[in-house]
Amino acid sequence: MEGVDHLALERSKTQFDVDQMKVVWAGSRHALDVSDRIGRLVASDPVFKKDNRTMLSRKDLFKDTLRKAAHVWKRITELKLTEEEASRLRFFVDQPSYMDLHWGMFIPVIKGSGTEEQQKKWLPMAYKMQIIGCYAQTELGHGSNVQGLETTATFDPKTDEFVINSPTLTSSKWWPGGLGKVSTHAVVFARLITDGQDHGVNGFIVQLRSLDDHLPLPGVTVGDIGMKFGSGAYNSMDNGVLRFDHVRIPRDQMLMRVSQVTREGKVVLSNVPRQLLYGTMVFVRQTIVADASSALSRAVCIATRYSAVRRQFGSNDSGVETQVIDYKTQQSRLFPLLASAYAFRFVGEWLKWLYTDVTQKLQANDFSTLPEAHACTAGLKSLTTSATADAIEECRKLCGGHGYLSSSGLPELFAVYIPACTYEGDNVVLLLQVARFLMKTVSQLPSGKKPVGTTSYMGRAEQLLQSRSNVQKAEDWLKPSVILEAFEARAMRMSVACAKDLSKFANPEEGFAELSPNLVDAAVAHCQLIVVSKFIEKLQQDIPGKGVKEQLQILCNVYALFIVHKHLGDFLSTGSITAKQASLANDQLRSLYSQVRPNAIALVDAFNYTDHYLSSILGRYDGNVYPKLYEEAWKDPLNDTVVPEGYREYIQPLLKQQLRNARL
Repeated sequence: MEGVDHLALERSKTQFDVDQMKVVWAGSRHALDVSDRIGRLVASDPVFKKDNRTMLSRKDLFKDTLRKAAHVWKRITELKLTEEEASRLRFFVDQPSYMDLHWGMFIPVIKGSGTEEQQKKWLPMAYKMQIIGCYAQTELGHGSNVQGLETTATFDPKTDEFVINSPTLTSSKWWPGGLGKVSTHAVVFARLITDGQDHGVNGFIVQLRSLDDHLPLPGVTVGDIGMKFGSGAYNSMDNGVLRFDHVRIPRDQMLMRVSQVTREGKVVLSNVPRQLLYGTMVFVRQTIVADASSALSRAVCIATRYSAVRRQFGSNDSGVETQVIDYKTQQSRLFPLLASAYAFRFVGEWLKWLYTDVTQKLQANDFSTLPEAHACTAGLKSLTTSATADAIEECRKLCGGHGYLSSSGLPELFAVYIPACTYEGDNVVLLLQVARFLMKTVSQLPSGKKPVGTTSYMGRAEQLLQSRSNVQKAEDWLKPSVILEAFEARAMRMSVACAKDLSKFANPEEGFAELSPNLVDAAVAHCQLIVVSKFIEKLQQDIPGKGVKEQLQILCNVYALFIVHKHLGDFLSTGSITAKQASLANDQLRSLYSQVRPNAIALVDAFNYTDHYLSSILGRYDGNVYPKLYEEAWKDPLNDTVVPEGYREYIQPLLKQQLRNARL
C-alpha cells in the first residue's frame, strides 16, 4: 500500500495551523526554511544512508562515519553553506563523529580562552579543517572534579617550553571524543607548574599526530577506549585514551586569555577577568538543552505516530480494535512527554537569549548576573537531559514489543543520547551546584540583597512562605498565575527548609553532605519552576496562526500539571496546595489529555522531521508500519541463508543425537 497515508484521518482532525506551529518550533520562518531545505538535502543523498548502521562491525561503522564526515565537509564547501546551514547539515546526518567535538568544543574553547594572537594563529586552520581538534579534560581517575586532574604542564625556563606529562595511570586522558583515531590537536587540561608551584588547571594546545602520516608524535600514546553501550549509537565516535611522556610544547601554546606565563616563568593575571571563561560553559550547556528537545521530540514523534497506527483490544460492533492512543493509560504516559518536548524547546530558546545577554554583560565587565546564569544553565542541563533519557525509554515501552526492535529507531536513540546525563557535568553534581547557589541566595535575603533573574521570586519569600493556593474548581488550574504561585511556593519552601536544616550543623560542609538528597530535590523544584515560567512567558508573546497559541496553552498546562502530579509529595508536604486541590489538578489534567488527543499527530508533524532523520519504521510519516517491518526483517544478514551457518557443526549433531562424535 505504497503512497497511502495511513494517518490521513488523524491529520484531518487537526484544530490548528500546522505550518505556523512548524515556525514556532523552528524559532522563525527563516530557521524553518533552512532546516527544511537541509533536512531534505541529507535525506536524498545516498552517502548519508543509515538503515544498516546497527548491523555494522565497529571498524566498518567507524569507516562509514569517516566517509560521512568527509562528505559533510565536501557538501559544506561545494554549496558554500553558511555556519547555520552547516550546523543543520551535521544535525540531520545524525551520526556522532569527531566533527562534533571539533566544532562544538575545540573551536569554542580557543575562542573563549585564547588571546587574540592565539585565535589568529589557530582558528583559521581549525575553520578550514587543516587541523582537527578535540577537548582533552576528563581523565581515567577524574571527571566531575576538574580540580583533581593529574596531568601536569611544567614550565622549563631554559627552553621556554612546557613539559606535558602523565605522571600516573589515572592521569591518562580518557573519553574525549575524536581523540582515539582522528584528532591532530587537542586542548589538553593540565596542572600548571612553575618553579615547583602548582597554579591549578589550565588549557594547552598540544599537537598529537603528524600532519604528514597521522602517526602519534614522540612521547604521545593514544588510542580508542573500546566499545560503548548499544549497537551503532555512540560507537561511531572514537572516544580516546591519551598519555604524555614529557612532551614539550612552546610557551605560547598555553591558552593565555586570562593568565599568562612570562619568559621568566612568572604567572601573571591579565586584565581579562576569569569569569569570561564561564561564557563558553553557558554556550555549551545551552546547546545541550536544545539537543534535549530534539532527542525528546524525535522519540515522542515515533511513539505518537505508532500509538495512532497500533490497535489492540476493545473491538466495537464493526470488529475494529481500539487505537492504542485512545487509551487514557497511554495518553497519561505519552502526552506529558509531548508537552515536555515543547517546554524544553522554549526554555532552550530562552537560554540562547541568556547566553547573548551574559556575553554582552561580561564584555562590559558586569558580572552581577553570572552566578545566577551559571546555576541556571547547570540546573537546566541536568533537568532536561535526565528527563529526556527517561522519556526515550518510556517511548520505547509505549511502542510495546516492536519498540525493542532496532528498526523502531528507539534503542539506538536511547543509547546515543544517555551519555548526555554525564558529559559536561554529571547531573547530580550539577544539581548540587544549583543547591549551593540557592542556599547562598536564601542566606543573603535578610541583608536585603535582591535576588536576580530566575531567583527573583525569592525576593517575595515572606509572601510565598505564607501564601495559600486559592484553587476551588478544576478550571482554576488553567490560570498561569495559579500555576506559578504553586511552583514558586514549592521551590521557595523547599529551599528555606534546607537552609534551616543546614543551620543546625556546626560544620556547613558536613551539613551539605548529609542533606544532599534534600538539596537535590530543592534544586529540581527550582529548575522545574524555570521551565514552567519560561513556557508561560512564551505564551505572552504574539503567536500567529489559527489555533496555534491555544494548543501551546494546552501543552503548557499539561506540562505543569503533570509535574504537580509527579511531585505531589513536594507540593503537599510544603503546604503549597491541599489534597483537595491536588485532586482537582488531576481532574483537569485528564480533561487536557482529551484536548490534546485530536491534535497529537499534527503536534509531532510540526517537528518537521524527515523519515530519514527519524530512522524509524514505527514513526514513518505515512503510518505504513506493518508491511515495512515485515520487509525489514528479511534484510537482516541472518536471513542471507535459509539454513544457518553452523547447522552442520552444532544443530545437526544435536538433532541426530550424535553430539558425542561432533567436533565442538
